[in-house]
Amino acid sequence: MARIRVGLLDTTSFMVGTLPVPKYTDQEKTTFATDRETGQKLYTVTVFLMEEERAEAMKITVAADGLPDGLKPGVPVRPVELFATPWARIFNGSLSDGIAYRAAALELLIPAAAGEPAKKAAA
Repeated sequence: MARIRVGLLDTTSFMVGTLPVPKYTDQEKTTFATDRETGQKLYTVTVFLMEEERAEAMKITVAADGLPDGLKPGVPVRPVELFATPWARIFNGSLSDGIAYRAAALELLIPAAAGEPAKKAAA
């Protein structure tokens, strides 16, 4: 499958929409999905991408070690090493397709005090 690095504008911002939800490999939710290289559990986080005059909700998969403390709805974040993977499958004769987003981590952005740059939270 093709993995496509997602380029972001400097003006692009992200805000957390939901708390991380565990990702499972089966519909019965008995087996956690894990990163193939590290073995870390995978989580899905819904974020709002805001760019120019548009906003979109998107789900990003992140390994447990890429989720910072303090992650909660409304908090500004920045995806680190964001990739998009197009997918398609036929199930019961119907085509389903979409784009899966994966990031190495979510960088927590703390609102800066007057004149200070944003800081990264300790992970």
